[in-house]
Order: sequence, then C-alpha cells, then structure tokens
Amino acid sequence: MTMTTAQISDTFTIGGDLPVHRLGYGAMQLPGPGVWGEPADRAAAVRVVQAAVEQGVDFIDTADSYGPEVSEQIIAEALHPYPENLVIATKAGLTRQGPNVWTPVGRPAYLKQQVELSLRHLKVDRIDLIQLHRIDADVPLADQLGAFVELKEQGKVRHIGVSEVSVEELRAAREITEIVSVQNLYNLTTRKSQDVLDYATAEGIAFIPWFPIATGDLASPDSPVADIARELDATPSQVALAWLLHKSPVILPIPGTKSVDHLTENLGAARLTLSDEDMARLDALA
Repeated sequence: MTMTTAQISDTFTIGGDLPVHRLGYGAMQLPGPGVWGEPADRAAAVRVVQAAVEQGVDFIDTADSYGPEVSEQIIAEALHPYPENLVIATKAGLTRQGPNVWTPVGRPAYLKQQVELSLRHLKVDRIDLIQLHRIDADVPLADQLGAFVELKEQGKVRHIGVSEVSVEELRAAREITEIVSVQNLYNLTTRKSQDVLDYATAEGIAFIPWFPIATGDLASPDSPVADIARELDATPSQVALAWLLHKSPVILPIPGTKSVDHLTENLGAARLTLSDEDMARLDALA
C-alpha cells in the first residue's frame, strides 16, 4: 500500500489515545479576508479540505472564531460523515467584532455556549480537542478551564488544550485539569515560545505552532533557507515545515491554505530529511 504524503510524517498520540500524523492542516484561512465571513469561492475551500484528507492529513485544527463559524461549517460540509481516524481540534475564547479583530471572552457560560455551537457546526457529538483560544485576564483561569472540564465530564469534550500561554500559565492550567496540547506562535523566525516548546517536549504535551511558515526575507534567493531548499530540491516553505518536524517530536505543524497546489507543496515537507548541519544553519537564523 502506497502511503499518502502526510502519512510519511511520523505520528504523535494526543492525550494518549488520539494518534495523528504530525503534519496536519490549519483551517484559519478558509473564511474571507481578515478571517471574516464567507470565502470568495466556497467550493474551492471545501475542495482544499477534502484534498488535505485525501493526501493523508488526519489532524485538522480550527476555531469557532474563524469566520466566525465559517471554518467549522466548511469542514463539516467537506468531510462529514468523517473518516474514522480524523481528529478535529477547535478553539473557543476569542470573539469577533470585524475583520482581523479578536477580543478574549472567557466567561464560563460563553465558553460552554460556544462548544455547544461547535458541536452543531462540526456535526459531532464530542469535540476531540477543545482549546482555550486565549486566557481572559478578567476571568479566573480555573473558571475558564472549568467550563471545559464540565463539558468533558458530560462526554462532549475528549481533551483540553490551551493557546498562547507562558510556561507559568501552562503549569497553572495543568494544576486545574489535564492539558494535552499547547498552541503558540512559533516558527523559523519567531522563537519567543522556545521555553514553552522545551517544557512541552519534556512533558510529552503536543505543541501546535500557529503561523508555522514565516520565511519572509529568509526566502530571498541568497538566504540560508533558500540555499538549503535548492540543495534539497525543495521550496523555502517546505524547509520551514521540515525544520519544525525535526525540532521536536511533539510538534504538530498545521500549515493552512486555500489552494490545493499550495497544500500539496506544504505536505511535501514530510519527505524532507534535514541534516544536523542543515538544522544548525536554520537554528542560527533566530
């Protein structure tokens, strides 16, 4: 049996019982500009989600605020009834007041309402992984995560994760309930969450880097990223993703796109093997 592209990447088991291939798909780009409203071409958005699964992706990350609601609805339209091995993670805790506007709200009643809506939009009875999208500074963390714990006890949530947290916040969250994932900004050029990654690696917690491809000027023809890409007959984006896959066994990159061609390019990162020298050159870019 021939493996699809994403299946070439090795696996990580989220929460001890959800094995996924480490190269996933992030659904933030499915809605319109500013992650707001409907996409210009909904059929194309549906098609790229279907193509992700066809190419072996079994981990999709979304959020109630992407659209809002639009991303979750597109995923359901594209894939429901879902393949048995597909893991869908979503998030709650950010509200939307317009394109590119995000406001944290962590009131327990609101969080529970949003999970109920996600269950409806995704057409599932249980959320595989619910993540607190941002900590609301105006609400005790125990109350925010407690909302998810209640839903977990009701069988509506399987696992709980957090997003954009410090090591101290992650430790505090783990004192409240089991935390199986952390989703922070992290890529070749942005390493401020290195300490969180180190902690997650040591503790066996999934680390989901959002905005995983950020080569920018590093992709210019004379950059180390471009040099390594040429040597490997790859693209700078593929090198950036391969670097993440090599950086830690708990990293689950979730590159997002509205293009099937770009999706295929991103998943090609699973085929790349970076040498110790390659990794050292890329590590030095921070």
